Amino acid sequence: QVQLVESGGGLVQAGGPLRLSCAAAGRTVSSYTMGWFRRAPGKEREFVGAISRSGDDTYYASAVKGRFTISRDNAKNTVYLQMNSLKPADSAVYYCAAGSNLVPFKDVGYWGQGTQVTVSS
Repeated sequence: QVQLVESGGGLVQAGGPLRLSCAAAGRTVSSYTMGWFRRAPGKEREFVGAISRSGDDTYYASAVKGRFTISRDNAKNTVYLQMNSLKPADSAVYYCAAGSNLVPFKDVGYWGQGTQVTVSS
């Protein structure tokens, strides 16, 4: 069993940065490929990116590639999503997830509760 808790969401101006954290309790996150998703109002959940168990490899959706960076600190049982050059279209609830495989990221066994990100124009 793994409990995932996201934090770091909030209101930010377009062009600004924001860093989300996903802290895990229970089983160590080093056992999982970790991913980030988002859901905007009225839209389906969207894959953002994922990071391998070791942290050596990452994979991003085209909409965020070059602006977002996923990292992890397995010693702290935490995964991060650094978001730069934010756009209003990035506004959504962001979720972290524990799964398997990097490309494609799949078999999600655990989800966090989500954290709201709002980007003002």
